[in-house]
Amino acid sequence: MDDDFFLPHRVAIVGLGLMGGSLALALRGYCQALVGIDRDPQTLALARQLQIMDLVTDDLFDGLRHADLVVLAAPVRVNIRLLEVIAGRITHPLMILDLSSTKAKVVSAMDALPTHLSALGGHPMCGKETSGLANADGKLFWDAPFVLTETARTTDDLRSVAETLIAIIGAIPLWLDAETHDRWAAAVSHLPYLVSVALAGCTPGEAAPLVSTGFRSTSRLAASDVTMMLDILATNRRSVLSALESFEKALESLRAALQGEDETALRTLLTAARENHSRLVRHPGSDSLVELGSPDTP
Repeated sequence: MDDDFFLPHRVAIVGLGLMGGSLALALRGYCQALVGIDRDPQTLALARQLQIMDLVTDDLFDGLRHADLVVLAAPVRVNIRLLEVIAGRITHPLMILDLSSTKAKVVSAMDALPTHLSALGGHPMCGKETSGLANADGKLFWDAPFVLTETARTTDDLRSVAETLIAIIGAIPLWLDAETHDRWAAAVSHLPYLVSVALAGCTPGEAAPLVSTGFRSTSRLAASDVTMMLDILATNRRSVLSALESFEKALESLRAALQGEDETALRTLLTAARENHSRLVRHPGSDSLVELGSPDTP
């Protein structure tokens, strides 16, 4: 990693939630200047108190005036609107990287940017079910896959900048096309959220005295930020529906075996799932892949 290559850059982060705040913490000392942009007064006050960034502002264009690289760390649909606004107002060259949890719609918006704006889709596969700047962690990205998705506006310079940034924060670059990313993310992140929601929603309150580690770990994602998750589900609807269909078929097979008191079939299903789970979690980076990439965003 060539720290000197990244040092001259002035980085603006739009959205100072969990992901934006964690990125700022991870980049401190590695770039010429860090600018934080957010519309929430309490978040801005906390950012100033923590002294994470060189400049904190609620004015998007004032913040971008001080940057050559902007990282969009707001919810997915907000990031898409920001791209439209930036396209209409920014006339100087600017590099753009986003942290959105879905990629197809973001990449489509990036493809339409004017040529003086270079853009690259990104998604770090890490996060917490607790959101906000107060929960930011500079080590959040360590050993996590960081998906990069090319657009019609991706340049060689931006590729190098993004890969250097990823190395600085300790993540692992993974180049994917938008469709593959969204399909995989639906399977390992967005579907687990919905399963967690269904489990939390159908569990009777009277069972609370028995709640322990199993229920907490299985239902943990239900505590995720609802606005963030609505954005994710709305922008990855087709892939999530396909993942749900596969899950429903798996549940039906389990139901049929249990209903028919067919222990042989049930054992086969349980054993196959156990073995597939072992293969999935042994994959490099899989500890992060099961985490929701939650840029308070997506």
